[in-house]
Amino acid sequence: MAKESMKAREVKRKKLADRYAKRRAELKARVKQGDLEAMFLLQKLPRNASPVRYRNRCKLSGRPRGYMRQFGINRIEFRKMASQGLIPGVKKASW
Repeated sequence: MAKESMKAREVKRKKLADRYAKRRAELKARVKQGDLEAMFLLQKLPRNASPVRYRNRCKLSGRPRGYMRQFGINRIEFRKMASQGLIPGVKKASW
């Protein structure tokens, strides 16, 4: 189980990335055209405004590793749910 502070940090990063998404896209387009001023403006944006710094976490446990995007949960929770028959179409092979 992830700490509440870690989960809160991820939520904060997600909000910041969403807030600056349009501005980042505009500046990146200008940088591709060769505008040096845009490069400096892009560097002045907050670091956490970059979507790369956002980390996917399991919706149930908050675990960051073994995350499966298709389901939004980690591998351990997926295995538990599949064993209980909560995920349709998944059969236990050789776990």
